[in-house]
Amino acid sequence: MFITLLSLFLALDTVSVDTVAQDTVGFQFTTVDSIAITPVKDQHRSGTCWAFSTLGFFESEVMRLNEGKQVDFSEMYVVNHTMMDRAEYVIRMYGDVEFAAGGSAYDVLYCMRNYGLVPQTAMPGILYGTTPADTLPMHNELDAIAKAYVKALCHNKKISRLTPVWKKGLQAVYDTYLGQCPSQFEVDSTTYTPQSYVDSLGLNPDDYVSITSFTHHPFYTRFALEVPDNWRMDQMYNVPLQDMMAIIDNAIATGYTLAWGADVSEVGFTRKGIGVMPDADKGADLTGSDMAHWLGLDEKERKSELTKRPLPEMEITQELRQQAFDNWETTDDHGMQIFGTAKDQNGKMYYMVKNSWGTKRSDYQGIWYISRAFMEYKTMDVLVHRDAIPADIRTKLGL
Repeated sequence: MFITLLSLFLALDTVSVDTVAQDTVGFQFTTVDSIAITPVKDQHRSGTCWAFSTLGFFESEVMRLNEGKQVDFSEMYVVNHTMMDRAEYVIRMYGDVEFAAGGSAYDVLYCMRNYGLVPQTAMPGILYGTTPADTLPMHNELDAIAKAYVKALCHNKKISRLTPVWKKGLQAVYDTYLGQCPSQFEVDSTTYTPQSYVDSLGLNPDDYVSITSFTHHPFYTRFALEVPDNWRMDQMYNVPLQDMMAIIDNAIATGYTLAWGADVSEVGFTRKGIGVMPDADKGADLTGSDMAHWLGLDEKERKSELTKRPLPEMEITQELRQQAFDNWETTDDHGMQIFGTAKDQNGKMYYMVKNSWGTKRSDYQGIWYISRAFMEYKTMDVLVHRDAIPADIRTKLGL
């Protein structure tokens, strides 16, 4: 047995194996740190993860700032405002940029600063049909109509001058599908506007900053990350990988959650609630499989073998992160909320992440366990309260 394990470890040239051993009983987690979050919601596969994840982050911020006070923000209020802004931007660019339902954490921050926020009770959205799943075809239909509307304005050669009412037409589409954005509403017998509601909860948009880590811009400066969903050109703070991870770790250790933008297209991200970075090119060695048998497995079967139990993972470097970004392997796929840490049965640390795919699409009631290697490799950016950043890094960033 010792010889077999030793041979396996020696074969792993680029894999860190210092704290992980193979285990055949699957993943078993013990919570280390956990910050209060609101219940898991379900975006029903619409392209609005950015709204769900970032509003979940701000809901946790309300709890932190208000002695555990729970709120439930309306996602569709933010989506309605954001998509109208995005349509205007795309039309100003003559349709030469993408118009899609995706977005970023900054879109929610921008909405909070410029339009305020409202509770779910004030704008619950519209349910078409009898079950929550009926919102999936609704969003597909809405996205198709809105995209066609904007495309028709941008690329119709017969239109040489836009009328002042095109916005009203598109606004009517979003209002019909998502509901109208309220200008006033009541909470606990008090009348609020969207902005006064934000103020009453102690949320200050200026307290939140976006952090990323890439080498094609200087560290400790700000730049607009070049991805389609950052269409507002949010100026993120760029830090080395070790500083980005120090920010994430310090936030959790001091009671702050983070809104997380990530790539979930990797083999190691499963629909069962796991995010790990086993070296897929060394799958046979990692799993102890016969090479001929391994090559005979299809892609789905290989993914299952690589993610059914703790395995050694890739050693992530700044260079690997950059390479994956530059060659389009790492993309801005999904938004979630980081809220804690846990350890598996081997003592290896994971981050606890709240997803917005409901409670039945993972083995952990809508929570994902993300390894440090995956977090290092596939984090696009995080949105965090500035006070959650270690003092020495804040000084370097001028915060």
